Amino acid sequence: MEKGSTTTAELSKYVSKFISENFGKGPEFVHVSIGETLITVYIRNFITPPEKVLLNQNKEQRVEETRDLVMASLIPEIKANIYQITGMKVNEFYYDWGLHNKSAMFTCVCSDETSVGNGLESDYEGKKEMEDEVARISEVAQKVPEELNSYRLNERTYLFIRNGILVSIEKELIRDGLQEKLRLAKRKLEKRLLHNNTHFETILNTKVIDIFVDWDFDLDKSIFLFITNPTN
Repeated sequence: MEKGSTTTAELSKYVSKFISENFGKGPEFVHVSIGETLITVYIRNFITPPEKVLLNQNKEQRVEETRDLVMASLIPEIKANIYQITGMKVNEFYYDWGLHNKSAMFTCVCSDETSVGNGLESDYEGKKEMEDEVARISEVAQKVPEELNSYRLNERTYLFIRNGILVSIEKELIRDGLQEKLRLAKRKLEKRLLHNNTHFETILNTKVIDIFVDWDFDLDKSIFLFITNPTN
């Protein structure tokens, strides 16, 4: 089953409407990529006037907490609408905010039974070097992933999926119900390590515009999403 421009356009339209209805202001740009069991949504120029005020007061964490709270209650609805639009059943849903760039991302890992057959490269140029660098950064932040896979969804979108990433103290915090505190701390730490790294641009021979990260604590799983300048 192929997913063409009509499906990606419909999903892009839905995401724009969803953000507008639930956050009070829609984004200026939404780009959807679909390949096999993966869906990525890259959102640009998304910031509300109240959020601007908070960011000007260096209250980035408050903005993230509020957005995370909204998303937590709406993920089941998003999954249902994605299935209705694409026919793909979402098993895992990840999201992150690039407040400094007014950007955001949604990433879906879908069921094998609803896989599509287009738009995914598992063997791209620089793959080993990129995975090695991701593993090294993961080790600095917590530990080397037990499993690491990466894909190139299009000329500017790279997705890294890490399994077995949590250390014992993090698992204890999760058992104590401190998932959001842990998410905020890990998001800050890992994104600082990622954004301060120049090796990615050297390996890919292009500028990295945005880097996103999120976790599924129940599955002990995490994703990195890289958005670059087009390479061709």
